[in-house]
Amino acid sequence: MNPPLSADQVEAFRLDGVLVVPGFYDLVTQVLPIQRAIHHVIGQVMLRHGLGDDRELFSAGHFDDGYSMLIGTDRSWGGEVYDAVKQVPAFVRLLADPRHEHIFAQLRSGSAPAIAANGYGIRIDNPAEDSFRAGWHQEYPAQLRSLDGLVFWSPLRAVTEELGPVRFCPGSHTEGPIPVLTQPEPGGDRSGAYALRLKDEAHVIGRYPQQIAPLTMPGDLVIIDFLTLHASGFNRSMGPRWSMQFRYFNFNDPTGRAHGWKGSFAAGVDFRRIHPELCAD
Repeated sequence: MNPPLSADQVEAFRLDGVLVVPGFYDLVTQVLPIQRAIHHVIGQVMLRHGLGDDRELFSAGHFDDGYSMLIGTDRSWGGEVYDAVKQVPAFVRLLADPRHEHIFAQLRSGSAPAIAANGYGIRIDNPAEDSFRAGWHQEYPAQLRSLDGLVFWSPLRAVTEELGPVRFCPGSHTEGPIPVLTQPEPGGDRSGAYALRLKDEAHVIGRYPQQIAPLTMPGDLVIIDFLTLHASGFNRSMGPRWSMQFRYFNFNDPTGRAHGWKGSFAAGVDFRRIHPELCAD
């Protein structure tokens, strides 16, 4: 297989810790089957709750037809969709696309790539649900596995300014892991990984005034270093923002090897016990 990334792309990622690769996934053979499966799952959840499924036939532009009605009736039904869609075969096939391993090998010479269990899924960011929005963070504290890791991120719907594109601080991966506050803010409604906050966040983010927020299309790939600072955008549209995340780690990373490549919150592991030196509470 030819190297998926050019030499210029490899160098750009080395400098920025984030890289956008337009049109990486094939829309017909890789993206469309996932959208079609999401449409089917939504219909099944509707039937499960006795709502009936009288939607129009599937179309890629309206693959999530019925989802907003579901969460408008009962918000927990959206959680059923969220848990189910990550299990469809088309999504799992894309998760294991061999090109992900080849990209990891290109960007991390001498690595042994692996898929992070509980580190992949289809994210649904609903309008104005800011309590579930990911604030400024590095991927490693919430995921662990290995300090050396990559996120492969791709939208299932065209990202507009109104939908709230993910924001990145190019070059921030060179700082290494940044201490975090692990306890929820007083009176806050966040828990688990959502409660993590950067210590001195305003000062840290202020060092990177040249932020980027790429507007991406289905099929585009964004590669993110586990240590690159990024944050979810604010969805102020009338519909959800759908995106896929595949997280890969490196078995050869000494930090990951030292703690046995443990996962973090999704695996029920207390980050504070693994890295007390990074907890600033």
